[in-house]
Amino acid sequence: MPRGCRMQRCSPTAPGIDSPDYVWNKVQGEELLALRAKGNAQDGAVAYTVCKGCHGTGAPGDEAGYYPRLAGQHATVLIKQFADVRSGQRDNPKMYPFANEHVITPQEMADIAVYLQGLPSPPQHGAGPGTNLARGETLYRQNCVDCHGAHGEGNATEFYPRLQGQQYRYLLRQATHIRDGVRRNAHPDMVNSISDFSGEDLQALIDYISHRKPKDAG
Repeated sequence: MPRGCRMQRCSPTAPGIDSPDYVWNKVQGEELLALRAKGNAQDGAVAYTVCKGCHGTGAPGDEAGYYPRLAGQHATVLIKQFADVRSGQRDNPKMYPFANEHVITPQEMADIAVYLQGLPSPPQHGAGPGTNLARGETLYRQNCVDCHGAHGEGNATEFYPRLQGQQYRYLLRQATHIRDGVRRNAHPDMVNSISDFSGEDLQALIDYISHRKPKDAG
């Protein structure tokens, strides 16, 4: 354990995409426990209190892109990301102290995920500038549809996130980190899909995605 580091505040490290032992979604341990648990949205609303300081009431995230919109996200995706942060496969030292096993149980992970999945997506969010949507749509159709769906709806069964209504700056930062190998729990297929994207292409793609609105957003 690093010197001067309390156990509950030190992020662990697990093999990521830079490791030959990396498996994108090896469902086991706490992730498996949370997925098997029956989530309770009312309990999740209470447990979510610890998350409000960053993700906000109603989980809208922020337009600056530091915190993602969690409202309406698939529960399976939320549980996977929760588990990846807890295991150290996804590096997030800011979130870890609020999400580790000393604060949140696997049952509470399931409760929070079900609560967030059921939240409505506000119609307004931090969309991109809309300057090259045609190019972005072409790139999306060529590279993203198979996993994230025709409208960015994602796939709960396959743990692919819903991208509709997500904050533009957050998406752009995460896509850049995935392309550049910084986000260690990235899906290898996505890394391969965008590895050759220029900054311009990546911005066009994310701009297009950020303008896809969930049906419940009106």
